Amino acid sequence: MSELLLLNGPNLGILGRRQPEIYGTDTLADIVDAVGEEVGERGWKVVSVQRESEGELIAAVHESSDTVGAIVNPGALMIAGWGLRDALAAYPRPWIEVHLSNVWARETFRHESVLAPLADGVIVGLGSLGYRLAARALLAKVPQS
Repeated sequence: MSELLLLNGPNLGILGRRQPEIYGTDTLADIVDAVGEEVGERGWKVVSVQRESEGELIAAVHESSDTVGAIVNPGALMIAGWGLRDALAAYPRPWIEVHLSNVWARETFRHESVLAPLADGVIVGLGSLGYRLAARALLAKVPQS
């Protein structure tokens, strides 16, 4: 069975109770289930990794080079996660960057992602639906085996 990496950065483990007016009420478990629904028919299994530290996220990327692709919500690491950027630059599969909120409608320090130029696509501002859309995009980008 092929695996899809679902990588979530700092503070995303508390979704559902973290500022629901910004991030919604879906939990990370809800999101994992939703992505699993999207990719299950292709026979893909979701491998969900959420960590608070950049080093652990980097290790997860390194350990996932055999996955079919990735959905990455780096959280605030989008701003200065240069180590994570380097790890994703070496990741050999397509990946989509996702943000629950519209980062350009928020504080100016959130307006630039150091990761986005490397991503195959970026989805922002659509809440947890963005993860489903990212899964659909990867289904389209990754050839069926």
